[in-house]
Amino acid sequence: MTDDFAALLERGRTGDKRAVARLISHIEQGGEMARSVLTQLWPHTGRARIFGITGPPGAGKSTLTNALTKFWRAKGLRVGIIAVDPTSPFTGGAILGDRVRMGDLTLDTGVFIRSMGTRGQLGGLSPATAGAVHALDACGYDLILLETVGVGQSEVAVMEIADLVLVLNVPGLGDDVQAIKAGILEIGDLFAVNKADRPGADRTANELRAMLELGEEEKRPLPVLLVSASQGTGVTELCEELERQYLLLDGNGELARRRALRLRSELLTLVREGIEQRLLRPLLDSPMFAQSLERFQSRTESPYRWAEEFVTQISGGGPGYELHKS
Repeated sequence: MTDDFAALLERGRTGDKRAVARLISHIEQGGEMARSVLTQLWPHTGRARIFGITGPPGAGKSTLTNALTKFWRAKGLRVGIIAVDPTSPFTGGAILGDRVRMGDLTLDTGVFIRSMGTRGQLGGLSPATAGAVHALDACGYDLILLETVGVGQSEVAVMEIADLVLVLNVPGLGDDVQAIKAGILEIGDLFAVNKADRPGADRTANELRAMLELGEEEKRPLPVLLVSASQGTGVTELCEELERQYLLLDGNGELARRRALRLRSELLTLVREGIEQRLLRPLLDSPMFAQSLERFQSRTESPYRWAEEFVTQISGGGPGYELHKS
């Protein structure tokens, strides 16, 4: 017998961390359980501000998240944190060590921290991240900080969930901007160079500014700030800039556009999962599919033509569909 989701939601809105954790656990199970939870949560979502924090490994994302949270808690805001760690391709486990760096927040009743493994998902996030964000939103958290796994140049999934994205870098990585150029450089709404007390921080910031200026001329200039999360310097300025950028996006309609695209993306994901569940999995388990693979391996039939015909037949329900099922 599953939990009463409405009761869990009500408890979560009053600050019961166990209730919030249970809701997210149900979402992580996937399938009908997750759909039931998210269906009840959906009417209560859409209120929280969602800030993504991404950057290369070792940039200090967890330490900065800890510092940002303390700033907003001092303002009386409830903060939810989702910290994503890499999953081992060998054991399937994840260290989930971000909580260690944010240990002094665990006793704060206004802060909820959830560590999640990527479970092999590319893009720097976990498959259940979007659902966990909805749970925190529905439970009344004012701010949701989404800390990605340490990413490279193309892990940009955070932009599909967050309202705005902070890209973090540090000096001393050799080619200082190597880890955040290309795709990830393009998704940032603002940038910060952490560990600014180290030599080379100013140069790293200047290189970032130079690279950003090479973009489209009509785009608004993106700020690059210096911060030292461990020492607390520059944190207030960074928080204020995050809030200012959010208000800019809200005022010019960009925030509404991003949320509409996010909803569209999430809907398409749900449709794809449903199609896979109802059509692809039965196909993969069928004797027909095994026989077809043998023909492909012997080169007596082309997999490309077969796939095209299969999609055409199931999408239109036209004649010949039963031939593939037999």
